[in-house]
Amino acid sequence: MKITVHSCKSVKPASSSGGGSGTAPAGSSSNLIPLTVFDEANHDEYVPGIFAFHPPAPPIAALEAGLAKMLAEYRHWAGRLVTVDATTGKRAILLNDAGARLPTPEALRLCPSISDDDDGAEGTELMLLQVTRFRCGSFAVEDTMHHSVADGYATCTSLLAWGQAVRGAAFDPAPVHDRASSLFVPRDPPLVEFEHRGVEFKPRAAERKKKAPDVVVDGVDEDDDEVVMQTTVRFSREFVARLRSEASAGRRRPYSAAQCVAAHLWRCVTAARGLDTHEVTKLHVAVNARFRTTDPPLPKGYTGNAVLWARPATTARDLLDSPLLRAEELISRAVSRVDGRYFRSFVDFASSGAVEREGLVRTAVSSELVARTNIEVDSVLGIPFYDLDFGTGKPVLFKPTYSTPQPVEGAAFLVPAADGDGGVVAYVPRYRRAVDAFASCCYSLPTPVAPVVDARL
Repeated sequence: MKITVHSCKSVKPASSSGGGSGTAPAGSSSNLIPLTVFDEANHDEYVPGIFAFHPPAPPIAALEAGLAKMLAEYRHWAGRLVTVDATTGKRAILLNDAGARLPTPEALRLCPSISDDDDGAEGTELMLLQVTRFRCGSFAVEDTMHHSVADGYATCTSLLAWGQAVRGAAFDPAPVHDRASSLFVPRDPPLVEFEHRGVEFKPRAAERKKKAPDVVVDGVDEDDDEVVMQTTVRFSREFVARLRSEASAGRRRPYSAAQCVAAHLWRCVTAARGLDTHEVTKLHVAVNARFRTTDPPLPKGYTGNAVLWARPATTARDLLDSPLLRAEELISRAVSRVDGRYFRSFVDFASSGAVEREGLVRTAVSSELVARTNIEVDSVLGIPFYDLDFGTGKPVLFKPTYSTPQPVEGAAFLVPAADGDGGVVAYVPRYRRAVDAFASCCYSLPTPVAPVVDARL
């Protein structure tokens, strides 16, 4: 099917001529919004996604006008990410109204491409959008948003605001832009109750200074094994219900669908990898502060990052030789620990100067988080991406895509089934050699999986 890209310009906030400069002019410090401690600890990468809609497609002019109106309220998306301290690497959002870029007509794929010089002197673009119309009358909206300035929930509310602006509706939830002045103020004196070194931050010296020896599994060099995208992992409402029943045995209230599917995938990926029984595997799942902090409470409309991670861990033997309930209990305990006290402790630690003094860096690097034994499961099951509406109806499909040449093995993504019946679609990048092994268990009932026997034992 022929694809024609109609939008090909930079859209600036309404009633703004735009500064257009990637560096702050003299005396313009008020236009620099420092990244918060949550922004600095989060993934420093673009996160793309695609929405597909049935006909009719709204006029391009209406979409552009709505985007300009949205950007007038969510100005950070029209700004640029710039470095304000070359020594420490501290960055800030420059509110220069440079605009959100829509790609040139030369774009040949559904997602807007990221320019090679996006992090150059002009600063890093934060929002890239593409509107694609098809001959059949349907259309697609592709977004590529920078994770350093917004998490999944904030990204969703921004996109919903675009749709609301096109429809002439009020922004709901109302955006809250107070990134640091009151929401993330450290206590005086600070109270660091939990360990954050080795959790959200690690020593720079811990980064690999040279290429580590190749990992060989079953005679296959993992560096040479192709990562493929398993796009058909669709769990029906009935299957999800059975997972929740198995994982919640003995509880009055079942665990959430997101946690139960994550527990199931953790076991399936571990089995498909063929880990030795004694190897430790970790699961990384995001925990949203919007629903866990009360001092002060964090509004749903907060526009920045507000997530940390729970990291349950166990051995491959324990995970695979136990019922699903065991994996779910590990996840539930880990998630419950990331509560309001933990978030406050993180703010105090990250604001104390220890990160800078000790040369610590973020641990949130997907390719390192999931290397060899671990798995990361990102879920938008509780985030209303399917409410995006430009006045012609809600999307019939939402799915993540990837800004890198290939997906990261072990980094899974959960979205609701398009029909809204309670099913779940899981996008699970796997090594080609492990696809069959993964497929053989991912649709199976959550019974214990026979552990892999280590011949060296």
